[in-house]
Amino acid sequence: MLLSVAWLGGCGADPVTLTAVTVGTAAGSIAVMHRTPVDAVVSLASGRDCSVVRLDQGKSYCKPKEARPVTPPYCTRSLGVVDCWAAPEAMPGVGREVADGPRALTPAQDANRTRWWPF
Repeated sequence: MLLSVAWLGGCGADPVTLTAVTVGTAAGSIAVMHRTPVDAVVSLASGRDCSVVRLDQGKSYCKPKEARPVTPPYCTRSLGVVDCWAAPEAMPGVGREVADGPRALTPAQDANRTRWWPF
């Protein structure tokens, strides 16, 4: 925003001032958003989280897409130990599961997991 105002000023905007505003805008955006204005445009265009900060940390420029979490094993109690089953539906008569709660993500949780900057 500040950069566009400086470019629109036209009169009295010398190269030194424009350079200072450009560098200041990039430095401020890195401090606040952890990406430069160019990174923000690339992120919006690609649909991925891209940043030079990631490059500085030795990572790839764009964050890889996260894989869906694996379904946890189905575990039941059995004479003082816990037995876990990869496919409980293939085994009739398997007892009640030890853990309570859902076994998969809800659509809202999955949408939250896959959303990216700036949304």
